[in-house]
Amino acid sequence: MNATHQARPARLTVGVVGAGRVGPALARALQLAGHRPVAVSGVSDASRRRAAEMLPEVPLVPPAQVLELADLVLLTVPDDALPPLVQGLADTGAIRPGQLLVHTSGRYGTAVLDPARRAGALPLALHPAMTFTGTAVDVDRLAGCSFGVTAPDELRLAAEALVIEMGGEPEWIAEASRPLYHAALALGANHLVTLVAQAMELLRTAGVEHPDRMLGPLLGAALDNALRSGDAALTGPVARGDAGTVAAHVAELRRHAPATVAGYLAMARTTADRALAQGLLKPELAEDLLDVLADTQDHAAGRGPNGPGPNDPDGSGEARGGDGR
Repeated sequence: MNATHQARPARLTVGVVGAGRVGPALARALQLAGHRPVAVSGVSDASRRRAAEMLPEVPLVPPAQVLELADLVLLTVPDDALPPLVQGLADTGAIRPGQLLVHTSGRYGTAVLDPARRAGALPLALHPAMTFTGTAVDVDRLAGCSFGVTAPDELRLAAEALVIEMGGEPEWIAEASRPLYHAALALGANHLVTLVAQAMELLRTAGVEHPDRMLGPLLGAALDNALRSGDAALTGPVARGDAGTVAAHVAELRRHAPATVAGYLAMARTTADRALAQGLLKPELAEDLLDVLADTQDHAAGRGPNGPGPNDPDGSGEARGGDGR
């Protein structure tokens, strides 16, 4: 196949190195587009089960044999494992000239594939901006999913065509911008999971029987508003400058979930800065709010303005009565 001049790749044999959550789903999507998965490698029992479920009748073989059998090879391994994998495949002569070598790391562009390119491979970086479950539902979720695409200019059309065949939308990312691009996605998606999980735990502690039902409409509306309006969608006590409410929040979090306090304070300060910059938070209210956040930060660290106070002799942040309770 002359991939450098084809906007639509010919029907390809497809191999997967690393049967984690991503590789089998992408191979299945390519299969639905008319390509033919022929080999997959996986080490763990979970990977092997996943490959069997998503790609039935596709043989499990060592990585070198995947490259021997496939025209298009998906390298779907963890970020830190990618450079040594590529170097090892190049050093052992496993790479064939003209072979499409695709990695799905958000962090890297195509430079990480340079050892393979020197061996004649055609390098592509196609990162789906989506979280994967490792089940068949992921294939359907690829419809409309953005892919961060990095490729040499002569392979750009082929890269974009592969993304479209998987149901995705290609978004061009410059090589030098890949780490920032990936950091942005991690900030938005990975940290969101942490925040939602913490919020559900706190609601359970507060006696809410179905926190997921309570949070679903609220978070859905907040996400929609944020995507539509950015900082203009900010709301809540921090954006309003309700310093007393924020202080009460921190006190309750310190009592019931002290591990959440640092994250709450960090997000509250960032929210206050953005709301102030947008003119949503009045400067006079911002001053009171930031004073509260500074005080609670000192309190969280076990410090008063001049260190532990007389009612907090051990710096624990807990004032005690005369009976020590």
